This record gives sequence, C-alpha cells and structure tokens, in this order.
Amino acid sequence: MRIEYDRETCIGMFQCVAEWEGFERDSDAGKAVLVDGEEREEDIFVREVPDGAELDAKFAARSCPVDAIEVYEDGEQIV
Repeated sequence: MRIEYDRETCIGMFQCVAEWEGFERDSDAGKAVLVDGEEREEDIFVREVPDGAELDAKFAARSCPVDAIEVYEDGEQIV
C-alpha cells in the first residue's frame, strides 16, 4: 500500500496528523509533513505504508478536507 500527499493542496487543518503518526505538523509552514515521504514531483510526496498502519493511513486520507492525500493498493486508488 502506498500513500501520496500533495503538500501544495494542504491547507493545514492537521486532521491527518490526528489520525496517523505518519504525518507531522509543520506549524512554520502551516502544512502537514509526510514522515519519510519521498518527493516524487514538486510538492508531491510518496511513501509505502508500513504493515499494521493501513487503517490509520486510510483514515488520514479520508479526514483531509481538501483531498490532498490519496492511498493506493496494487496500483489502484482506494482512498
């Protein structure tokens, strides 16, 4: 399972931070940070979801009010 995060779209509500420890608050920038995320394109960060964190990652994606987070499984978007 893979998670993708669009930092530019983020509006800093930090609901993802409350749902999963894979996100942290960057108060200076007013944006969330995808922990251990690799920048694939400008402001698009990607990482594999660790075993056991799948449900929390899905909740983090669903909690985002601007849909800045997507979750993929076997190449197909599931959230």
